[in-house]
Amino acid sequence: MTSRYYAAAIALIGIQIAVLHTLGQPFLAASGRILLWVNDPWSPDMSQQLADWYSFSHVIHGFIFFGVLRLIAPCLPLGVRLLLAMGVEIGWEITENSPAVIQHYRQQALAAGYVGDSILNSVFDVVMMSAGFLFASRVPGRYVIAIAVAFEIFTAVMIRDNLTLNVINLIAPSGWGPITAIHDWQAGAAH
Repeated sequence: MTSRYYAAAIALIGIQIAVLHTLGQPFLAASGRILLWVNDPWSPDMSQQLADWYSFSHVIHGFIFFGVLRLIAPCLPLGVRLLLAMGVEIGWEITENSPAVIQHYRQQALAAGYVGDSILNSVFDVVMMSAGFLFASRVPGRYVIAIAVAFEIFTAVMIRDNLTLNVINLIAPSGWGPITAIHDWQAGAAH
């Protein structure tokens, strides 16, 4: 990729940081620590550090964005497609950290105390997505799909959450039977 792509990527991250700061998101976790990995899904450092269980979901975002952009815009250079994917991911990160979405997430069993992402975590979510995108650009699709399925199963087993459950919880109406069952199952992880 050329320096123009790197400059555009840095500009997108700069916009992300500025908007998240405007929304009131902290740069770092309240603990003041910077950790490489947070293992405990109930920890106040979840969604605050460089990586956590939800990093797997962001890698899968990269897989999905690569596949979709390869289908709808195969003639665009890889760098342009990556910048488009970054734009979508950053748009999601901003939306995810809006007061309305934070409040919606708090209604879920695993996110009862959710305060949104730290800016550090949000930027690294975009880095994880970019890594997934670039990985998918170099590996046969069947392996990418197998890894995505493995990540989903692994995180469901480890923390009772994953990208699929997150999407269901975000878009399905509350009070819908399967949502109640998911919430009950996820709440059992705390005991």
